[in-house]
Amino acid sequence: MTTHRIDSVRLGLVRLPLKTAISDAKVFTGRQKPLTEVAVLVAEIATSDGYQGLGFSYSKRAGGPGLYAHAREVAPELIGEDPNDIARLWTKLVWAGASVGRSGLATQAIAATDIALWDLKAKRAGLPLAKLLGAHRDAVRCYNTSGGFLSTPLDELLDNAEESLSRGIGGIKIKVGQPDAKADLRRLAAVRERLGDEVTLMVDANQQWDRATAQRIGRTLEQFNLEWIEEPLDAYDAQGHAALAASLDTPIATGEMLTSVAEHWTLIQAGAADFVQPDAPRVGGITPFLRVAALADHAGLRMAPHFAMEIHLHLAAAYPHQPWVEHFEWLEPLWNERLELRDGHMLVPHRPGLGLTLSEFAAAHRTDEVEITS
Repeated sequence: MTTHRIDSVRLGLVRLPLKTAISDAKVFTGRQKPLTEVAVLVAEIATSDGYQGLGFSYSKRAGGPGLYAHAREVAPELIGEDPNDIARLWTKLVWAGASVGRSGLATQAIAATDIALWDLKAKRAGLPLAKLLGAHRDAVRCYNTSGGFLSTPLDELLDNAEESLSRGIGGIKIKVGQPDAKADLRRLAAVRERLGDEVTLMVDANQQWDRATAQRIGRTLEQFNLEWIEEPLDAYDAQGHAALAASLDTPIATGEMLTSVAEHWTLIQAGAADFVQPDAPRVGGITPFLRVAALADHAGLRMAPHFAMEIHLHLAAAYPHQPWVEHFEWLEPLWNERLELRDGHMLVPHRPGLGLTLSEFAAAHRTDEVEITS
């Protein structure tokens, strides 16, 4: 049997500007500045048999140049390797940069190449990635987040929600966590009144409450029949999240900020989430994401992966328990393709791999690029 090898790895850093500056609770509490762009690390891996895989990672606010620099240092380890050995190659890259850790920026930098290898493997099989992994469904329930930021005036937020539902999106998430909790409650009440009791609603506090505040506000939020309360506490407060999950009727969702399997295992063992929200680019790629998914499945948890719908649609489709996928259109300018929405669901594309090709916009907004060969 002929073994094909990795001939080249092309890395690029793309600066993706947002149409308007975005603020969530972290901005309202003074911990961050408004978000104006997303930095996207793109990896393209070419093999000796003529196939090419595409993957990406990302950073909001700081970190994009760091992702690119670390990926550039360790990517030469892939040259000449068998692209099928994805798990071994993930471990090889992690250990190549282990002096800066096996989580955080180090794993987010190698996520782009790991995702590219999975895209490549699915393309060689002639299958969408979800089918390669073993899909449980061909469409996944989806909810919109991008229309509900705290920086969005209430009238515009309500219009965004109705527009999302009319496009075929199945749920609406709005941001909370303002210093004045009454302002959050007024916005949420207005959304529920406009959309009615049948529409699925979620809220996201972006880690800005302490335990006492989260408990008190969580009890008040029970009246709105929410699908979940997201990140009510610091992302690493597994015990605090577990206490909320045990005491509230409304489910707790968290996990998006974690950057390793070990961190997710701590969360799951503590019973800290009803919905686990891993992010493949943040946790280090599809290889570790699948490990998190296996742990979550074993615990009987529901899943709602964070951001990067272009990747997470496939991963959610392969999760045994009925998941959600998050609709964020921010990355759409990077691709020539669009995901299809219908009846509250996002449809898994029939195209091989992730089903994505880079657009001219992506090429025009690259600030750094390198091609690594033998």
